[in-house]
Amino acid sequence: MGSNNLVGVLERLEALAQQFGLGRPRPSADGATSMQQTLGSNKTKRAAVLICLFQGPNGDLRVILTKRASTLSSHSGEVSLPGGKREEGDADDVETALREAKEEIGLDPSLVSLVTVLEPFVNKIGVTVVPVIGILSDKKAFSPNPNPAEVEAIFDAPLEMFLKDENRRAEEREWMGDKYLLHYFDYEAENEKYVIWALTAGILIRAASLVFQRPPAFLERRPKFWNRAINSNTTSP
Repeated sequence: MGSNNLVGVLERLEALAQQFGLGRPRPSADGATSMQQTLGSNKTKRAAVLICLFQGPNGDLRVILTKRASTLSSHSGEVSLPGGKREEGDADDVETALREAKEEIGLDPSLVSLVTVLEPFVNKIGVTVVPVIGILSDKKAFSPNPNPAEVEAIFDAPLEMFLKDENRRAEEREWMGDKYLLHYFDYEAENEKYVIWALTAGILIRAASLVFQRPPAFLERRPKFWNRAINSNTTSP
């Protein structure tokens, strides 16, 4: 990120949010958000993840990631963003993402400055996943406290790596006749090797493209099912 500081990043992200018509969903008169009205409010098939960014010691912009516990019934041992399914008491997707981050890694919501909510992704089983971008201004104030029932490890990685062709590989897959690329990013932190792939990788590619205002240095070719919840005229970079 060079000489850019977090204030500059926040201003740029806010400008991008306005440019792409994004932002925190605002409640309507009946209490439903505009995004919920567009996508439907089936909470049993809705989830949110937190893309929590902070400035690393070298001035780069980094994102907090987790390795899921090996005891979980689904996606065990995989790398993911903090987050999970929406609960009945959650006011909106932002609250879901922040609540889950607190439950999973002990991140106090008061430490996170909300930037924007990205367009949702839909996984193969039809769950709508809403990425929420936030800034952790004071990394030292965050004392990671992983929930052992859900999280095996907490680590961070440079956001910009998801735009680079280094340490990346891809596999061609097919869904209902549509061929797409599944991206894998290899990363090592504190002598542990991690593989960031599938939906998590796709969300981070999208976030990095918005933050750094440039496309990835590789062919992306997203699966069409990711966009099932997005209006066909939504602008993508």
